[in-house]
Amino acid sequence: MLHRISHPFTAVVGLLLVAACADAAADHETTSVADGVYRFRWQQHNGLFVVTPAGVVAVDPISVDAASGYADEIERVAPGQPLLAVVYSHHHADHASGADVLRDRLGSDAPIIAHVNAVDDIDLLAAPELPAPTVTFSDRLTLHHGGTELQLHYLGNSHSDNMLVVLLPATGVAFAVDFVAHDRVGYQELPGYVFPDFFDTVDRLAELDFATIVFGHGPNGDKASVERQAAYYAALRDAVSAAVEAGMTEDEAAESVHLDDYAHFSAYEEWFSGNVRGMYRWLADR
Repeated sequence: MLHRISHPFTAVVGLLLVAACADAAADHETTSVADGVYRFRWQQHNGLFVVTPAGVVAVDPISVDAASGYADEIERVAPGQPLLAVVYSHHHADHASGADVLRDRLGSDAPIIAHVNAVDDIDLLAAPELPAPTVTFSDRLTLHHGGTELQLHYLGNSHSDNMLVVLLPATGVAFAVDFVAHDRVGYQELPGYVFPDFFDTVDRLAELDFATIVFGHGPNGDKASVERQAAYYAALRDAVSAAVEAGMTEDEAAESVHLDDYAHFSAYEEWFSGNVRGMYRWLADR
């Protein structure tokens, strides 16, 4: 049975919306990932922009405040280049807000691209800072700008039902948000994670042809980073399944289940017991 771990939207965004740093200069940075490909970091969130001979494609404006700094960085890196498109990785407001700030600054006619399933979720949010997409697709959309190819892949349910992955074949760079990260456990009690589809989606990501992957949070990784994420979630599933079969309650499982092989993953101390709880609820409800 398909199961989504559900929590109020504010809980999903919660911890991810970190306070601004005292030093404004530390709030953001732009890092070159490959030729024409840049990671824009705003506090603990990452976006991605691609500079092509025809202009710039920006993925995930993050927030209204972030988008203003994002526009500054695009203008600094690619002065005079128009905005060709804004892409939403998924509908969550802590990644998709602020598109109109980019468009007002860099190209008001630029389309907003998202997976078709994002439309209803964005309509329900009814947030003026999160405008609806103007272009949608269901499985895959390929953009060609000035000889640069950007592939947008929908790989299946994961942290939402509208998560897309960006792939740049020429440079071997991918961009994936929230459902995977570099050596980090899942977010809290796995809010919005759709099981069992999630496992297949991570496997499909690992099958894409990339060498470097930029994540929505934390440092960049590689193919091995994604493979370790797949192994982590499989180990979590197996360990919690054993606890359920042994008749443990959720509280007992959260207390007793440990994965020492992954104790070095970031946020393990803070979030691992929550991961156990989220996985327990799916397995117990099947």
